[in-house]
Amino acid sequence: MNTPSTHHTRTVVRVVLGATALLTVLITAFAWPASEVAPRDLPVAVAGPPEAVTGLGQGATALGEDALEIAVEDDRAAVVAAIEERDAAGGFVLGPEGVEVLTASAGSPATAQLLTDLASHLAAANPDAGPVTTTDVVPLPADDPRGLTFNSGALPLVLGGLAAGVLAALLLRTRRSGLAAILGIAGAGGLAMAAVLQGWLGALEGSYLANAGVIALGIAALGLPVLGLHRLLGRPGIPLAAAVFLLLGNPLSGVTSSPYLLPDGWSTLGQLLPPGAVGTALRSTSFFDGAGAGVSLLVLAGWALVGAVLLLVPGRRASAEEDPTTPEEVRSPMPAM
Repeated sequence: MNTPSTHHTRTVVRVVLGATALLTVLITAFAWPASEVAPRDLPVAVAGPPEAVTGLGQGATALGEDALEIAVEDDRAAVVAAIEERDAAGGFVLGPEGVEVLTASAGSPATAQLLTDLASHLAAANPDAGPVTTTDVVPLPADDPRGLTFNSGALPLVLGGLAAGVLAALLLRTRRSGLAAILGIAGAGGLAMAAVLQGWLGALEGSYLANAGVIALGIAALGLPVLGLHRLLGRPGIPLAAAVFLLLGNPLSGVTSSPYLLPDGWSTLGQLLPPGAVGTALRSTSFFDGAGAGVSLLVLAGWALVGAVLLLVPGRRASAEEDPTTPEEVRSPMPAM
């Protein structure tokens, strides 16, 4: 017999099991990528004698079979150019006077530290290699020397984009008003967040307007799909978007480490989602004069376009496309007395 007490007990059990499953998903989504951080086909540029380059490749196997993807350059200037163009995450200059490690901490502090440690390990294993020196070709700003402020801004940006979509979906009835609201939030939010990160905290460099534009595009790439999925699926569209962008996209973004340090396949997926794309594009515009931002900007624009297209697809809210300023009495005439 299904008594009220039995029904209450079953409800409690479902709530407990559901909450436990959610917590398990959360800890897995955020902790697992961090536990798998290791170099995988990390692009590095190397200049030096052939035998020294070969020795570097052999020594790098200590990090993993396919840890480094080595591109041999003619000289130090070519190595620096490869780093500044984001074709390489770092580099080595090998010569009789020793080993110079060229890093770009602005691109990834974790990668810069990894390459420095690798050079020290190789020097210890081969004392004849000479001393190891490190040059940070593209350093982080003096106000954010470890990149902590930049990394901390990633999650609020994602949450802000999702919040824009949720607010527009739940509070605004028409496609036009929802679209206008998200674009307005994206524009104003981009200017405001860039002002805080760059003008106040000093975590960004380069063109303020370019950085604000990337942030604005990121907010639109998050908010418009939320609004579009809500129009297509109703309320279930909101948690679906949150699951994809927050539980999947944020941990796989590589913002706090590097896409090259995440598991194969997952790192690619992370760069195809807005959190990873906006992080990469913002690093490019802020520290590398826009080099390497093209693909990420296309990804963000693609997600924003997908969201806008979803607004045109008939869905659960298609019948609600009405002028919210029109009184209900006018839309539905009073029955005859």
